[in-house]
Amino acid sequence: MQTEKAPITTADCLAQASIETTAWFEILHLKQVFRKGWLERGIAPARCETVAEHTFGNAMLCLLLAHSRSDLNLEQVLRLALIHDLGEVYVGDITPNDGVDRQQKISMERAAVVKILEPLANGAALISAWDEYESQTTPEARFVKEIDRLEFALQAAQYQAAELIDGEDLINNVGKQLRDQATLAPFSHLFRASPN
Repeated sequence: MQTEKAPITTADCLAQASIETTAWFEILHLKQVFRKGWLERGIAPARCETVAEHTFGNAMLCLLLAHSRSDLNLEQVLRLALIHDLGEVYVGDITPNDGVDRQQKISMERAAVVKILEPLANGAALISAWDEYESQTTPEARFVKEIDRLEFALQAAQYQAAELIDGEDLINNVGKQLRDQATLAPFSHLFRASPN
C-alpha cells in the first residue's frame, strides 16, 4: 500500500540551510504522508487526506471551538494542535492494523519529534508541548485530543457524503468517545449515539 505521495528527501539546496529551514522542510513532509486509515478504508490516494490536511483541520476546529472553554489558553491549544502529529514526518501514520502498541508508537514518534525540533532555539519548549499532548495532563491537551477525534469524524462524514466510504461506524464510535458537550454541540446532528 502506498502510504506517502513521495518519500522524504533532503534537497541539495538544504546542505547549507539554517536549522529552521531544515526543520521547515522536514515538517512540510506531512503534506506527503497519507492518513493511512483512509487508504485502508479504500480511499484512493488521489482523494486521501494527508497528515498536514488533518493538522490544518484540527487547528482550525480548535480555533473555532476553543471559545466555548474559558479554562483554555488558546495559544497553547493551537501549539498542541499544530505539533500533535509531527512525529509522523518520519514514522508515518501508524494505524491499529500495523500491530504497533501504544508505548512503542509514542516512543517512535517522540524520537522523530526530537530529531526535528531539538536543534531549534525553542526546540525544548516545543518538545515539551508535544509531551504534554501525549500525556494528556492539561485541559489544553485533553481539548486538542477531543478535537482530534472530532476532526476524524468530520472527515469520515465528508467522505461518506461524497459516497467514498460508509463511515457510520466511525462517526458513531467517535460520538461515543466525545465528552465535551460544548465541543460536540455544533456537530451533534452527525452523531446518532449519545456522546455519554
